[in-house]
Order: sequence, then C-alpha cells, then structure tokens
Amino acid sequence: MAQRMQAEGWNVWAAVRSAESATLARAQGVTPIDAADHAALVAAPTMAAMLVTAPPDERGCPGLNALVPAIAQAGAFPDWIGYLSTTGVYGDREGGWVFEDSPLRARSPEAARRVAAERDWLEVGRGMGLTVQIFRLPGIYGPGRSTFDRLREGRARNLIKPGQVFSRIHVDDIVSGLFASVARPHAGRAYNLVDDDPAPPHVLNAFAAEMMGQIAPALIPYDETALPLAAVRFWSENKRVSNARAKAELGWRLRYPTWREGLTAIYAAENKGSEA
Repeated sequence: MAQRMQAEGWNVWAAVRSAESATLARAQGVTPIDAADHAALVAAPTMAAMLVTAPPDERGCPGLNALVPAIAQAGAFPDWIGYLSTTGVYGDREGGWVFEDSPLRARSPEAARRVAAERDWLEVGRGMGLTVQIFRLPGIYGPGRSTFDRLREGRARNLIKPGQVFSRIHVDDIVSGLFASVARPHAGRAYNLVDDDPAPPHVLNAFAAEMMGQIAPALIPYDETALPLAAVRFWSENKRVSNARAKAELGWRLRYPTWREGLTAIYAAENKGSEA
C-alpha cells in the first residue's frame, strides 16, 4: 500500500512499535513515528488517509488506542480511515455464502477480538464523525508468500476434507480495493476483499506443482487429532465469501479474479529470464 501511494505522489508515515519496524519503514522511504510517543503523534502532519493494520490484543486495537486520542487532540481528522479485519469474524458456514451483513459468529479468541475491534472503530467513527470503513480479508498470498514457496520448502501438507473451501486474495488486489475505497469512501461500511473462487488447498497445490513440473504431495485425509490446535481452528471454518458489495459500491475490479491468474503471474515473474 505504501509503495503504491508513494508512486502516486503521497507522503507516507507509519506508526511503529519497534526499532526493527522503524528501520524497515525508512528502508522503504516511509517516515516512522513511535506509536507510544503521544506528543509525536499529535504533532504528525494532517493525514488525508489512515490505514490500520495491527491485529487487536487483549486491550483492543492498538491502532485505535494510540491514534484516536492523538487525532482528537490535534483536531485534524483524516478524510478516510480503513481498518483491516478478517473473514474469520463470520465463523463457520458449512460451505455456504457469507455477505457483509451476515451475522458475525467468531469461533476463535483472535476472531472475537476482531469483531470487538470492528465495533470499536465503527463506534468511534460515528461518535467523532470519522469516515471509517472495515475491510475483511481472507488468506493473503503474493510473491514470496504463495503455494510455490510452500512446495519448494516442503511445507505444503496436502490435506483433503470433503466439501472444504477457503477464500483468498492476492496482495495487489487488497491494495486496489483500498484505493477504490479512498476514491469512493462510504462511512460505516464493511467490505469483503476476496477473489471470485473459493477453493480447497489441495487443488491449488496440484495447480502449482504442475506448473513447477513436480508431482503434488500425496493427499492426506483430514484428521483433526493429528493436527495442532491452530490448524484445527483453521479447518473448522468452511465458507464462501462474497465480494459483490465491494465490486458494486467501490467499482473494484480484481487484477487476479481467481488464484489461477494470481499464481500464474507469480510463477511467470519468478521465472522471468530463467530460460536461456
């Protein structure tokens, strides 16, 4: 997001919580501000847009806790605020479709915190007259973070659970969805930023392995007794997530409508110039 904003002429600041993050920000041409330094946050330049990405903890959203008091004291409110949440807030739907107005049935402590953080941001938005939007994200993939990497590193467990699907999104399409919202802000709205084709992981493994000229790992029947708790939680939620609202209201068009296009583009970029 920062890279695209810079390319389009924006000045970008980042509220950071560690020296490592500050170093990373500077390396990308982003100005870091210590999130724990209230005076520095108050004195920061007026923001046209503010994106909150940090996950909530037991004290709530760290972005809200640090930034809202600062912008309130400064009296300079952003024109657009985006909060990145997760499709995990919907819980399990046994393979059925969910929409932004579907009931939120979080099943894990982490997802329940997301539900609370969404509520807190929307309440702050209403109370302060801020243009807050919620963006619910599924599994994220992209260059350096895809099925290809897991296959190369031997981390791709080819589990198969009848009827199970997951939604995904290429990182570039998250960015385009956020930019579409900046151009067409809708205060208080939630949007699912997902692609058009929920699918089981073993199908992606087979697709990617074929492109790599490899044989996909052997299929392993799903057995929750053999999996760690985090994996059991992940596989316990089966749903198809609709992106219709984002397309209709934001004019969002995906560069990679499905994981097929996304993986094909990643593979092409990784192997560009590799053939003599």
